[in-house]
Amino acid sequence: MHNLSLPRRGLLAAAATSLAAPALHAQGDPAATYPDRPITIVVCFPPGGSTGLSARIVGPGLREILGKPVVIETRPGAGGNIGIGYVARAAADGY
Repeated sequence: MHNLSLPRRGLLAAAATSLAAPALHAQGDPAATYPDRPITIVVCFPPGGSTGLSARIVGPGLREILGKPVVIETRPGAGGNIGIGYVARAAADGY
C-alpha cells in the first residue's frame, strides 16, 4: 500500500480541476454559450460527508471558471434514493 504524499485537500483540488477541464475548453470557444443559467449540483447524501465536501470544493471552482452561479442542493435519505429520484423527475433541460 502506498502512502500518498499529497494532503487530502490537495488531492481533492486536483480532482476538482480535472473534472472542470472540459469546461475550460468550452470557455475559449466564442460560440459556446453553455451554460446560460445557474447550475445545480444535487448531493444525495447527508451533509458533512465526502460527497458533500467534494461538491462544495468543486462548486466555487466551477462558478469561477464558467462565470455562472453554482447551487449545491442536499437531498439526503434512503441511501441516496431521494436525491436520485429528485434528479430523475426533474425537467429535461440539458443540465
